[in-house]
Amino acid sequence: MRRWFLKSMVVGVCAVCAAGAQADIYKFVDENNVVHFTNMPNDSRYKLFWRERKSTPAKAAVNTGLGALGARTRANRARYTPMIESAAQTYQVDAALLHAVILAESGYNPDAVSAKGATGLMQLMPDTARRYGVTDRRDPSANIHGGTRYLRDLLKMFNNNIHLAVAAYNAGENAVIGNGNKIPPYPETKNYVAKVTGFYQQLKAKKAIL
Repeated sequence: MRRWFLKSMVVGVCAVCAAGAQADIYKFVDENNVVHFTNMPNDSRYKLFWRERKSTPAKAAVNTGLGALGARTRANRARYTPMIESAAQTYQVDAALLHAVILAESGYNPDAVSAKGATGLMQLMPDTARRYGVTDRRDPSANIHGGTRYLRDLLKMFNNNIHLAVAAYNAGENAVIGNGNKIPPYPETKNYVAKVTGFYQQLKAKKAIL
């Protein structure tokens, strides 16, 4: 199986770049057939892989995540961190990964609803909520537990490959399986994987994101 790495992911590192910021993604395949991604190419072998479209101001805060989020988001993060830590321990999922997914999905807004109907902190779709017994997707605890169980199952399904599990969380496991257990070629999913893994790496490095 081809191995995937993200290097030098610093999406939205600077708060002054928050409004309408762009983070173009570059990639190259080395002699060992390993695919490398970065948004700061320092090698001539890197070629443009994905050009991020400008976000609206409302979406920019969620897309950047670093120093650009307001007091309400910081308060929500503090409020829901005990629930996130509890779910992480219960289902044996890295809490940093849960934080990264929640930041990318909703910006810690329990009332967030997407155009496709995904709802809550972890943006559960109705079918996913039913699968994991979540009757009220706006209930923060239920939403976090349902989303964490789903993410746990995806990690198991894809042998703890975080990139594939995150891609499946966005596009569905069948999309990843149908693409030969690779990240589906959807711009939204590619951007989502880069965003979540960028947040995750920074959290694992114990750098403040809010």
